Order: sequence, then structure tokens, then C-alpha cells
Amino acid sequence: MSRVIIVGGGLAGLSAAHTVLERGGNVLLLDKNAFLGGNSTKATSGINGAGTSTQIKLGIPDNSQIFYEDSAKSARAEIVPALTKVLTYQSGSAVEWIEERFKVDLSLVSRLGGHSHPRTHRGTEQFPGMTITYALMSTYEDICKAHPERATLISKADVKKLIKEGETVVGVEYLHKGKTLKEYGPVILATGGYAADFTDTSLLKKYRPELWDLPTTNGDHCTGDGIKMSMAVGGNTIHMDKVQVHPTGLVDPREPDAKVKWLAAEALRGVGGLLLDGNGNRFADELGHRDYVTGQMWKNKGPFRLVMTSKAGKEIEWHCKHYMGRGLMKHYKNSAEFSKDAKIPLKNLENTYVAYNEVARTKKCPFGKKFFSNGPFTPDDDLWVAIVTPVLHFTMGGVQIDDASRVLGPSGPIPGLFACGEMAGGVHGANRLGGSSLLGCVVYGRVAGATAATYVMGQLSAQRRLGAVAGHVAGTPITISVGGVNVAITYGDAPARPISSGSAPAPAVAEAPEEAKAPAGKKEYTLAEVAKHTTEDDCWVVVNGEVLNCTSFLADHPGGKKAIMIYAGKDATEEFNMMHKPEVVEKYAPEVIIGTLKK
Repeated sequence: MSRVIIVGGGLAGLSAAHTVLERGGNVLLLDKNAFLGGNSTKATSGINGAGTSTQIKLGIPDNSQIFYEDSAKSARAEIVPALTKVLTYQSGSAVEWIEERFKVDLSLVSRLGGHSHPRTHRGTEQFPGMTITYALMSTYEDICKAHPERATLISKADVKKLIKEGETVVGVEYLHKGKTLKEYGPVILATGGYAADFTDTSLLKKYRPELWDLPTTNGDHCTGDGIKMSMAVGGNTIHMDKVQVHPTGLVDPREPDAKVKWLAAEALRGVGGLLLDGNGNRFADELGHRDYVTGQMWKNKGPFRLVMTSKAGKEIEWHCKHYMGRGLMKHYKNSAEFSKDAKIPLKNLENTYVAYNEVARTKKCPFGKKFFSNGPFTPDDDLWVAIVTPVLHFTMGGVQIDDASRVLGPSGPIPGLFACGEMAGGVHGANRLGGSSLLGCVVYGRVAGATAATYVMGQLSAQRRLGAVAGHVAGTPITISVGGVNVAITYGDAPARPISSGSAPAPAVAEAPEEAKAPAGKKEYTLAEVAKHTTEDDCWVVVNGEVLNCTSFLADHPGGKKAIMIYAGKDATEEFNMMHKPEVVEKYAPEVIIGTLKK
């Protein structure tokens, strides 16, 4: 047995998969969704890294120790030093791995809340979570096609339980196409957190019932599956009450009470955005820890608005245009226009500007803000504005792991079981810093992959050693255990036979995913014809000159059906290209292409 089973195809699972392959192991990747990516594709601010080549080029005097200290302050008394040290001290190499191995542009660096230096890396286009995750995803899929004996992917595979033999995890049981199937091998769980766990067995309701009614930024797949499976086989949990409520979920004026919301990237505040209450006043250090800013919002009266100057908007223009395209942000020519629309007295805004500009000049902020960018605020300047509200965003709690990503039980590591990503608790303590979500996925994905690969190689070595021993043993057959591998040893010409090595004698054969095909003929349609199809039961959109019937695809869309429905009956080309590579429709959903747009 040399195949590692990875459950979850977000950035953590993909990082683990590539690491296992780099170490010579084989991988089976299972994901319950139709497409890989998970919440990782939604990350908007970037990935943290200390001491990177980009920082060095920009003259940023950062290092792993400073990053550790910043993370420790955020983690507070709940810090697990060994886990935080792995996260921060391996951050630089994680960023370099993404840049060099997968050719991802991470040339821009910004400062988020709680960071002593700018260290959150992103590229010049698209959301960083999308660009990073897509690079690993497409590379893994290419490996699956080129080397199916090394890498396998099964989507819509809903893993329900872990299989144990004695104290060792030896495989998984999952549902796929109406059948219950089993696969055998050591298991890496990378199924995400529980910030959208509104199920009957909700971890959110169990540990933080007062947060139950809040909206969330998470996809409906974030229901704590891996944590629940680990608990069922004796895995410990840690910090389960530590749920991060992000202060800046974007409010859609058309659906202000929507349960699922888009996130306003923390980078918007990093470039100088202000948070104002319903009267146009500041009420917090915009770059404070997330739980602090959220707490300040709950002490004040909304609606709360995120406001940026023209210079700030220019620095992060791609994000602003994307949010505007979704109807989540507005651009005003001046503060008088903003004042009228928001029903905030212009004099209130002017007073806020004067006070803030003085704070930025003197560096004496009543809320303790230390870093100021892209000022001053003036009444005649352009403004970018969004209404924001606290949202469920991330769960710091999860399964307890050690610094090698082994899942811990009451007696120590559970053989054959590893965890990484958001479901691994203890990495961030009481509060996660912005930019450390993607980082945690990459760092601990790589750690889990390396540990699992070593575990597999140890098993194989044990089998070979025992096979050699069997050739020299005479007498009655015996069964012995070495390194957790039980082997029946015979003599004569009979070979050694592993009877419990973490794999079954005849593992189930995984079904290859079906490749969708585009319709044979393509008809031409006018935009007026497309505009007639605007419901969930009949949804068409135009992308890059092609007409797409997305009706059957809505439920499978990784970003949720709402992300498509807001463009139903319209040309969504500009917004689509902000988020996706041009080839993704043809590659992942060619069956939705029904024609071309008539010119």
C-alpha cells in the first residue's frame, strides 16, 4: 500500500496531495462537491509570508520571529506555541513554493490588521485565493490525466466515516453515485471548518449557539465533516468555542438579510479604508484584530460603512470593481453625493475627515491606530463605499494535532490519521490574523503530506524487512507486529503476507470522473433572447461571446448559485474574467455552452 487518501479538495488538501506526490507517494483525492476549491477560492486578501524574496526586494524588515510574536498576540492565552511556530517559521518557504512550483504571481504585499509589517502577499489580478487554489487544482488534474497510477480524483464523493483496525485508521467509507464504497490507506482530513454548520448535528450550535443567527461567508459544504469523523474514532478536539466573526461582510442592498454574504477583503482597510457608524463617526482602530473590531461594531449603531479615498480605491481597484459589479459597493464623485445617499449629515462626514487627518498627521489615535495609508480624506474626493456587517467567517477550533499534523487521541497520535487546514484546531489560538488562512492551508497541508508520505514509506519498509525475515524462519507460522504493521510470517516458499498494513487486500477500484461534453451544435442568440431566461429554473448568461444555460449547473457552482443568478439574462463577461481563467467553462462545464452571442 503506497496510496494516501485525502478528504477535501481545497487548498489544504491540494497542498497535501502535491507534497505526497513530491515525496514519491500516490494519492486518492476525494471531495464531496462537484468541483475542487472549497472556501479557499474565496480568500480575498492574500497569503502571509515572513522573510520572502518579495519582502526583501521591497525593503520590508520582516522575519519569522516577528511574525510569530504578532500571531502570539492574536492567539492570546490559547496559543499552542509549537503549532504557531510551524505556521510562522515555514511561512516564507510556503509562499516561495506557491510562486516557484506553480508559477503564481504574489508580487504585491500589504499590511492587514494585527501585523507589524506588510506581509500579506497577492498578485496583480483576481482574488489570491482563486489564483493560488486554481494553480494547484489544475496541476493536480493534469497529473491525474498524465499519471493515473499516481494520482486519482473522485468528486461528489461524500465521505461518511473512517475505517479503523484496532487503533489504526486504515481507510474511509463514502457515498458516490448512490453507492457506499470503501477505500483503504492512511487518511489526511482537510474538510474545512464549521462556520456554515446549520445541520441537525451542528458543532456551531453546540459550542456557540449565540452565533447561530448570524450570516456566514462560508459555502454550505462547511459543516465540520472531518471533525465529526475524527471525534467518532477517538480524536481529541481543541478550542471549539473559538469562532471568528469577521467585521466586514458585504451587505447586498437588494437582499440585506441574506444568510450567505460576500466578504469585504481586509486589504480594503489595509490600504486605508475607514469604518464609520450610522452617524458617520469612526468607532475603532480599523486595523485592530478582527474580534476587537467586531466587538466595537456591536457596541455602536449601524448601518456600518467601509469608506475609501480615490487613492485607496486605485491601489485595490480590482477588488472595488468586482464588488461594484456584484452591486455590493458604490462609487461616489464626492462626499455630498455620499451624504445624500446614506442620509448622513455632510457636516458629520467633514468633522470625521478633519479629526482623522489630524490623527494620521500626529499618529495619536483615540482608538490606538498606528498605520495610515492613502489619505487625506477631503469632501471633494471620490469615494468607494460599502455597507458591512459582522459575519461568521472562520473556526479556530477543530481536531487536535501535533506539529507533524498527526491527529491526537487520548493516548497520543492516532496511527494513520492526519489533519490540516481549517479543521485542524489550535493553530491560531483565540483569533486568526488576516492572511493566515491560506497560509495555514499551505503550511499544514505540506506538513500533513510529508508526514503521511513518511508513514507510508515506513509501512513499506516494515513489510520488506519482514518479508526478508520470513525467508529465514522455520517452524510454525507466526504473526508479529513491527511499526504498527501486522504480518503473518510463514516459511519455505511462501512469502510474508501483510494482513493489516492500513490497506485491504483488495481495495475498491475508484470510478474515473465522467468528462462532460459540449453540445454538438452551437446556435446564435441575441442578447434580447438571453434576457428572457432569468429564473433559477431557466438561467442563461453570456460569457466571452458564448451563451451558457446554467440552469442545471447552479447547484454545483463552487461560488454558489447566487453568484450566477445576479447575472441571469445578462452579459457577465467582465465579472467572470475577474474571477476565472478564460478556459474554465470549456474545461469544467462544457455542457452548459448552448451557443454564441449574435453580433
